[in-house]
Amino acid sequence: MAVYKTVIRAGVLLLAGAVAPLAATWAASPTLEQRLQRVEDELAIQRILVDYSATQDARDYAGYAALFAREGEWVNGSTVHKGREAIHKMLVDLYGAVPAGYVNSESYHISSNARIDVHGNRATATSRHLLVMRGPDGEPTPVLAGLYEDEFIREDGQWKILRRVDHPVMPTREEWLKFIRERRNASQQAGSK
Repeated sequence: MAVYKTVIRAGVLLLAGAVAPLAATWAASPTLEQRLQRVEDELAIQRILVDYSATQDARDYAGYAALFAREGEWVNGSTVHKGREAIHKMLVDLYGAVPAGYVNSESYHISSNARIDVHGNRATATSRHLLVMRGPDGEPTPVLAGLYEDEFIREDGQWKILRRVDHPVMPTREEWLKFIRERRNASQQAGSK
């Protein structure tokens, strides 16, 4: 009988040792509400990634800048634009004033392969981007491909970009800046004729 009680006690201790970690795991598992919030957060951030491209293509400078937090940053190499006003100015400097009734038929931004990680009121994301422009005969021509690394923050109950780092891959940052300067000069020369 003593052997039997010892075996039973050993079995109970073994079972308790196996159940305790499971109970801790179950207690640490997110609730349904927490899981739903995470999905909603990821969808909201995914929407920002889409709106980023859409506002840029529409030359909606105010809408684009509003995607950033009040102290948000746009970074490319050593170039940093901090705050919505500076980000708005960056677009004006890059594309110029938007003509009345502007409809973009020259470029199309695509963001893809987003990986989003939410950590409470902060999140990080990486995504790929591709800029397609109208070619000489109207055909779509890819001209820029790169990687975005983002930090997001929940500000006033809404997700905003806290920091976006743009890493051009093809062409390089220097090659791209040369392309933009040449395109801007050609556009200005055409407009002055």
